[in-house]
Amino acid sequence: MRILYLDLDALNPTHLGCYGYHRNTSPTIDRIAGQGVQFNRVYASDAPCLPSRTALYSGQFGIHSGVVGHGGTASERRITGPDRGFGDQLGREGFAGFLQRQGLKTTMISPFGQRHAAWHFYAGFNEIHNTGKNGMESAEEVTPTVETWLDTHAQEDNWYLHINYWDIHTPYRAPNSYGDPFSDEPLPDWLTEEVLEKHKQLVGPHTPLEISMWDDKVNPKYPRYPGRLDTMKDLRQMIDGYDTAIRYVDDQIATIIRILERKGLLDDTAVIISADHGENMGELGIYGEHGTADQATCHIPLIIRWPGGRAGAIDNGLHYHLDLAPTVAELIGGEKQPLWDGDSYAQSVTRDVDCGRSDLIISQCAHVCQRAVLFDDWIYIRTYHDGYHLYPRDMLFNLENDPYEQNEIAAAHPDVCREGVHRLMNWHDHMMETMPRPYDNDPLWTVMQEGGPMHTWGALEDYCKRLEETGRAEGAARLREKFEGAYRHA
Repeated sequence: MRILYLDLDALNPTHLGCYGYHRNTSPTIDRIAGQGVQFNRVYASDAPCLPSRTALYSGQFGIHSGVVGHGGTASERRITGPDRGFGDQLGREGFAGFLQRQGLKTTMISPFGQRHAAWHFYAGFNEIHNTGKNGMESAEEVTPTVETWLDTHAQEDNWYLHINYWDIHTPYRAPNSYGDPFSDEPLPDWLTEEVLEKHKQLVGPHTPLEISMWDDKVNPKYPRYPGRLDTMKDLRQMIDGYDTAIRYVDDQIATIIRILERKGLLDDTAVIISADHGENMGELGIYGEHGTADQATCHIPLIIRWPGGRAGAIDNGLHYHLDLAPTVAELIGGEKQPLWDGDSYAQSVTRDVDCGRSDLIISQCAHVCQRAVLFDDWIYIRTYHDGYHLYPRDMLFNLENDPYEQNEIAAAHPDVCREGVHRLMNWHDHMMETMPRPYDNDPLWTVMQEGGPMHTWGALEDYCKRLEETGRAEGAARLREKFEGAYRHA
């Protein structure tokens, strides 16, 4: 069995042709989708990067693994405790360790473990190729390592190859020589001048006047990435930069697919395309960031082209990305491991069987502290720390009518909010009841007790001063009233 896993950082599926985007950003990905199963409603259980990839390879929700943030205690995986023997459970039962025990040579081409000091990310891999720039490498620096590996190992019988491309993550770094393939194409219809003007009044990192997080600084090395969005021309620069990055990565995927075709191996190779998280590109008024527990940040693409599986199929069921481990296990004749929280949807890969869940709980504790519930057409978001966005405690969006989360309607639907809270509490009770021994704490509250999300540490006063300097003194006053003295790092 050969399995190719393409991990495309920060890819919002609504910017892919196969998911309905009007620009031709993804011809190769679209082709693979047409040969396999396209999953339309898959979500990262825990966002962003470190919590998401930990969940994928451990098979655990962040509340169980302990990894829900980017700093502090809750960025470290829980130690096994008194049950640990000579080895640990992650090395045996994590996704990669499981594949290794099934006889697959497991290989990773990614700098991610070093980027986030996430050494547990490497558990179960036979080979690790660190591409060396902590996630700032561009695709033309990654693909040669992929080509060398495939030339040497592709014709072996059993392997799993994880390839990580970063170009879709800010700052958009496609070479200038690549040109501007979308310069003459319209922006998404919903991103109008009226919408931009409304967003410019918002408070918080990565809103239009602070694309660089807390300010509007630019780096001349990355001309595709603006510091602020004052005009529709600036907005075009932002969207075009993101879409060009997607197309640039799609070209790299085309190179990999051609190698497998040339070697006569493609038909017998499983190809899985996904992402660690999505990206807000105007959703919630945020641009170029994955900092919330919402539709744009947590919704990810998933395409599975499996030998002997369905072709040209669509799955609209709700799934977690951590469901991938038990799914692949079933597809290769293995069993779900005790460590895993996920459920298999393998029958949807091979047959037209609905394996979707009734709801999903998604979390974010790196930029904000939020948990959200997806059910029916709704997303209910509960905020514990708003990351200096001035979000209310309860937010509600109807994703059927408002897929870009522009109209918050919690006050108009208290019954739906109560249903969201009910589902969230039921999930939380189950997570605590099944908490790995000897732990009894929710790491979201660890983040709160240690000063809030890491990406807000030390930012409050400087950001309030910037708000005052840019005509948003009311926002600064509200932030100070809400946060001053509340957190150690504020």
